[in-house]
Amino acid sequence: MMADTSEQAASEEVAAVAAEEALFDDSARDALHILPMGMLPLETPGLRRAKLIKNARLETVVEVFHDRQTGSGQINPDHLGSLFPSHAKALRADMAQINKLMRINSFDVYTLRKELRRVGIAVNDAKALQLSDSKRAELTGYMKDFTRPLLQQVYGGDDRQISDVADILAMLANPDKEEALTNLRLLSEKLKVKLNEIPDFLEDYGDVFLSLAYFRSCLDGIVPEVQKFMKWANEPKSSELISRDRLVMKMLADVQTKLTSITTSITGRFEAFDRRSKDFWNDISAESFRAVRHQIESHHVTIGGVLCGLAVKMALWKARFPQGGGGPQKRVEFVRSEILPGLDHIQAIESAASGVK
Repeated sequence: MMADTSEQAASEEVAAVAAEEALFDDSARDALHILPMGMLPLETPGLRRAKLIKNARLETVVEVFHDRQTGSGQINPDHLGSLFPSHAKALRADMAQINKLMRINSFDVYTLRKELRRVGIAVNDAKALQLSDSKRAELTGYMKDFTRPLLQQVYGGDDRQISDVADILAMLANPDKEEALTNLRLLSEKLKVKLNEIPDFLEDYGDVFLSLAYFRSCLDGIVPEVQKFMKWANEPKSSELISRDRLVMKMLADVQTKLTSITTSITGRFEAFDRRSKDFWNDISAESFRAVRHQIESHHVTIGGVLCGLAVKMALWKARFPQGGGGPQKRVEFVRSEILPGLDHIQAIESAASGVK
């Protein structure tokens, strides 16, 4: 009986560890700043368990371990040779890939789809470039904004219960009443595609707007944090010592100006996407859908880069000052050493994107 109990306990422990690892893998896949290196065709065995991550200075580093007790073990990619001295030949081949990845501004799945193709790097499993099931379910509320016009086209005013993006696509691909099938035929005529090609259109439509829902979810989480941070970073200005230092006052003002400009601009881009998607339903055609898809997909890389940069900086701020607080000098030093570096790079990405059509 004791043996059975021990085996059961061991089995439960293994299951718990596996569940935790699966959860972490999902969170890494859904993140803006993490690239699990196991998705890549690497030759160095130890690297397959590591991750490329963006730190708060927007540098790409290799995270070789991460846990609650010891934190994050990070190393500059140029120093990997000291970790894997017996795999020098394999590491040289892998470094050719890593050097290309270091120039990518965000590791979200949508940016990686484009950037990995651009630099000629394959992945071991295409699922690595898809959001996890849990993230897709989380984004259902956002997706309803984009699928409501589509559902109305097919089902009229029906109020249907949807719990996941997949439910929406399945509902549209398999209409359950004659009127819906008739409407799908009309939709296929407007799009100039055959009825049996409608499922492919629905898949494309779903993926395009799932990407927009993902980035909007990230934006909605980041912008309030940026606003809280700016208020926190501006409070030292009331300090008599800080207010006398013109250089510090100018730095704080510059940081606020840049963050305000970045968040205002990227929020405006999402408003433009909303207008364009509504225009599509007023003028349904294959051409108008291709235009919407092109507009959204052409912004994936820059949106990912801006949101990733803001996200890692806000995450570090919350980690260093979880309760807020901190004296004026301590806050100023944090802004100078951790927020300012790389901020011009984020602004440059956003400024360049404002001209993309």
